[in-house]
Amino acid sequence: MAFSKLERRIKIKRRIRGKISGCTEKPRMTVFRSNKQISVQLVDDRSGKTLAAASSLVKDIASQSGTKSEKSVLVGKLIAERALAAGINEVVFDRNGYLYHGRVKQLADAAREAGLKF
Repeated sequence: MAFSKLERRIKIKRRIRGKISGCTEKPRMTVFRSNKQISVQLVDDRSGKTLAAASSLVKDIASQSGTKSEKSVLVGKLIAERALAAGINEVVFDRNGYLYHGRVKQLADAAREAGLKF
């Protein structure tokens, strides 16, 4: 049976989410990538709350010119700053069914360089 791209991603996402979850000390860093934007959240799955979030729609990032890849690097740095300000040093990375490639990889690498530990 052939799956569409979305069905395939959701199938992978469910498999990943069965294995990982975040807590207050080490939240889950989940990425959402659309055709134009990218966003990331730090989620505490035990309480069901978002501890920090960043997106390419933030005024500082949206106002800058550049490619989607360059903006994903800025989002990675922003989420790391917000996480460190909230007292979060370690996270569990959830690629949300997307391939660890391109914008998702650049976001993760930028967050690592800015001080987050995966």
